[in-house]
Amino acid sequence: MLTSIMVRRAVFTLGFLLFHLAAAAASLVVNVRDVRGGVIDDAVAWAVPVGRRIPAPTRPAVMDQKNRQFVPRILVIQTGTAVSFPNSDNVRHQVYSFSPAKKFQLPLYEGTPSAPVVFDLPGVVTLGCNIHDRMSAFIIVVDTPHFAVATKGKATIAELPAGEYEVRIWHPGLREATNPKRARLEAGGALEVTFTAGSE
Repeated sequence: MLTSIMVRRAVFTLGFLLFHLAAAAASLVVNVRDVRGGVIDDAVAWAVPVGRRIPAPTRPAVMDQKNRQFVPRILVIQTGTAVSFPNSDNVRHQVYSFSPAKKFQLPLYEGTPSAPVVFDLPGVVTLGCNIHDRMSAFIIVVDTPHFAVATKGKATIAELPAGEYEVRIWHPGLREATNPKRARLEAGGALEVTFTAGSE
């Protein structure tokens, strides 16, 4: 039987380890600008570890439908993630995608379909509704658990293990893919990377 002293020691040891793991984690700030230097919102940034195994996704994701809109408009997930598509409206929707990364169609429905959709290929998936033409959204499927969506031109990817990463961005307004950048993160450090969308 565990004594109170043993429990306190275990809690202390766990706290000590978590503190040092957090201190060793690095962060990456990705700035996204247009060619005039203005900030770009809703850009997606992600960092792929170089030369290291990438863990499998552990959390499902949700793309809701509220007020005849997809929520969120841009959803970023890791390859292999299961996404559910609840319909929180009081009208029926019919969700579809013809994108090469994931082609699927959910027949006209209310509530939540019983089976989620698994996104097993990286890429950009454009969503629509056959009933409501103005409904559109994007699911960005990336080969990493390290990603963020930019607010005021800045995407912060926190809790990164030290090492080298390939950093990429995407934005619905970009006609061509922007070249990736390499970034080396030190334990406990922080690094900023800037992309000028459409110029590289």
